[in-house]
Parts: sequence; structure tokens; C-alpha cells
Amino acid sequence: MEPLTWTGELGNFLDPALAFFAAAFLATALLQIVLGFVTAEGETVANPDGTLTVRRGPREWAGEAMKWSFLGLILVVLAYIVGGIVTPYGTGGIIGAMAARFLPVWIALVATFALSITFKRRLGLYGKLFDSPIGMVGFGLVMFWVFAGIFGGPLDMILTHDPLGIASGMKNEVPGMPLPDATEMAPGAHYLLGGDNLSRDVFSRMVEGSWIVIQIAPLATVFAFMVGITLGLPAGYFGGKLDTLLTFVANLILAFPVILLFYLLVTPEIVQTGIPSYMAAVLFIFVPMFCAVLINSRYRTRPQANLIILACVLVPLIWLYLSVISQRGTPLNFMPGGLDLFDVPGGILTVFVSVVFVNSPTVFRIVRGLALDIQTRDYVAAAQTRGERSWYIMLWEILPNVRGPLIVDFCLRIGYTTILLGTLGFFGLGLPPESPDWGSTINEGRKLLSIYPHPALPPAIALLTLVLGLNLLADGLREESLKD
Repeated sequence: MEPLTWTGELGNFLDPALAFFAAAFLATALLQIVLGFVTAEGETVANPDGTLTVRRGPREWAGEAMKWSFLGLILVVLAYIVGGIVTPYGTGGIIGAMAARFLPVWIALVATFALSITFKRRLGLYGKLFDSPIGMVGFGLVMFWVFAGIFGGPLDMILTHDPLGIASGMKNEVPGMPLPDATEMAPGAHYLLGGDNLSRDVFSRMVEGSWIVIQIAPLATVFAFMVGITLGLPAGYFGGKLDTLLTFVANLILAFPVILLFYLLVTPEIVQTGIPSYMAAVLFIFVPMFCAVLINSRYRTRPQANLIILACVLVPLIWLYLSVISQRGTPLNFMPGGLDLFDVPGGILTVFVSVVFVNSPTVFRIVRGLALDIQTRDYVAAAQTRGERSWYIMLWEILPNVRGPLIVDFCLRIGYTTILLGTLGFFGLGLPPESPDWGSTINEGRKLLSIYPHPALPPAIALLTLVLGLNLLADGLREESLKD
């Protein structure tokens, strides 16, 4: 069986178009930069009827050409994707085969954008995101990897091979090579992005790695925000000795270099002492604590409803909390087998705790600073005059009015966490060595990077696009939040 080329038969007419539009885009972009130094913007001319007309100069024409060439480039890329989906396997080459494997992702993205744009006026800040081109691009990149992780991980609709499986004769094979025992052109007959140094499929490991990232990074960031908000609001609102103590502890943690702190927390010697388990017990208790204070401050004046809602929320949360911190082989192993819902793998729990511990002080400082500013506003004074309690004012008056900066920081912090996870995997810390997370895959591929670049490049590009998408999404949210 012949190996696949990158574009297959579709490349016979799409490759020249791609080269043309790419060259045109680069040329017009360079021309616009040069004209920006040597020419002025188009002049505005007043018409006899009182209207104004803008006469385009060379700089504006170059910008218009750049816009259309970029649009042509996007259309050619879409043609590769659509062609790979609608044509038989192999006709669209490697790109077409990967596009066909990502079909559930494309459908989910189209449905998400269609519904979001249709109802954007009812969706608050999230809906306003679709008024920002930068925000939409970032959101698209982020949701691509979210859907890729979901459909490739638990649903198993994208993977072509077992991420941990080994195929004989595929060690460090280049992208598009067929398996030795493949007899017909069908999904799974090739390693689309080649094989790594252990003969595993790079494409499947890249997709599986996205599932690991979207499990840990967003949830760890949520936990860090709950810790930071629960401690930052009273520190900023009350001030005094409480503020001094909490700020000192936060600054003490932030004084350590992040990588060194991670290294200390995830090394086997520290793990064997049980310190990560005790840290999990302390940090994770903030989740039920935050929910309890939030509900009680809202429904305190309605005791019956307050008790029912607290019971419905806290009982499952406390059960989950006890199941998470009770792990076999650790000092905290107290839950009976019938009540323990699950055991989190030791490496994942250690990495999760480390991410929460490192991010919480930064969130604390942001929330504290915002609370110091907002507590002087008139609506806070009005709530105090009505006799509202302190936690009600903090959670239902101050917190909703700082949601814009916190949402932006949340998106950025997920990006930072993703980079930290990749860094830990690159150094072989925390997660198991065979884990397909992007950091570990990059680390394994970089050993032969000068000879076989294909095992390291796909996970590196995936990490780059996800972090870029999160940064663009944060920029879009910041832009729209400032308009409120």
C-alpha cells in the first residue's frame, strides 16, 4: 500500500491556489507595512452637499488587497477540510484524512457558533463575545480542542489507534506511512502523523493529550478561583490583621519560583510523605465552603428554603470531597470501599493540587485588590445601610461587579495552567511516563528532533494553538467587558 501525501489528489488544484494566496497575503502585508512609513492615510474630501468622502491612498488599497488575500487563504483551507470529508479516504491525503476524523468536532463547532450567534443578545457577556472577531477566533480555537478532547477521549470517535498501542515496524515512521499489515485504504490503515520512538501513533496521542489538558486545566483553575475568592474577598473587605496575615502567606508562596515549587511538590520523595494528600484536604474543602457561604448568604432570610438547598448541594459535594481526598496507598485512606466513589490516579492528583496551590495566591491578590476598590462604591454603602451581612455584600454586591476582570483572568490562567502542565510533562514530573499529555510527548520527541521532527511538532502546535486561543478569547472578553 502506498503512503499518503499531505494533500493527496486534492492538492493537484488546491496547492497552487494555496501558494498563490499565501504569497499574495505575505506580499500585501509587507507592502502595507512599508507604505505605513512612507505614505499618509487617505484624505477626507468635503462634497458640495456637505457629505464627506474618503479617498483611498496606496496604503488603504494594500490593506484591502491583504484582506481579500487572507479571505482567499481561509477559503482554500476550508476546501481542504471539506474535500477531505466528502471524498473517499486517501483522496485528500493526510490533511483530508485528519479533517474527516475531526468531523464530529466540525459539527459541534458549527452548531455552537450557530446557536450562540442566534441567541447572543440573551447570553450576556458570552453573547457579546460574538461581536468581537478576535474573541470569536479565540473561542473557536479553544472549543476545537475542547470538542477534540471530548470526542477523542471518553467518546472515542476520533482516534485511529490506541494511544498506548505499539505497531511493529512503525518506529519513527514519517507521516502517512501505512501499517505493515494494512491491506485496504480505510481509516486506521496509516499513521497519519507518523510514529514515535516506541512505534505509537502520534495523531492519536495528540488527540488523547487534549483530553488530559481539558480535564485538569479548567477544573484546577476553578478550584484556584474558589480558594482565591473565598480568602480574597474578606481580606479586601475587612482589612486589618486578617488582610495582613493572608497577604503575607500569599506573598510567601509567590516568592518561590513557580517551576521550583512545582518540582518540589511532585517529586516522589515529597509524594511519599503524603504532603500532596494533606494539601488536597485543605485546598479542596474551599469548594463546599464557598458553596455553603454563597447559598446561606442568599437565602438566610428564608430558613426552610435555605436548609433544603444547602442539603441538596452540600451532601453530594462533601461526599465527592471525601472520595477525592481518600486515596489508597496514602495516609488519608478512610472511606469504606462501598462509599468511595473513585480513586484519582496519584500523579494526576499531585499535579492538580500543585496547580491549585500555585495559582490560588495570584487569584487572591487580584480579588483582594478589586474588593478594596469596590467596597467604597455607593451601592455597597446602600447594602450596609439596609443591614445586609458582610458575606452577602461580598458575594452578591461586590463579586458580580468584578466579574469582567475575573473572567478575563480565568481564561488567561487556564492558558498559564496549560503551559505549566506541558512544562511538568516535559520534565517528566507528575503524570505517568507513558501519558500522552502534550508535554510528555514533546519531551519524548525532542530527543530525535533533528532527525525525526514529526513526533514533537504536532503536540507542540496543539499546545501553541490552545494557549493562543485562550489569550485571544481573553482579549475579546476584555474588549467587550470594557463596553459595559
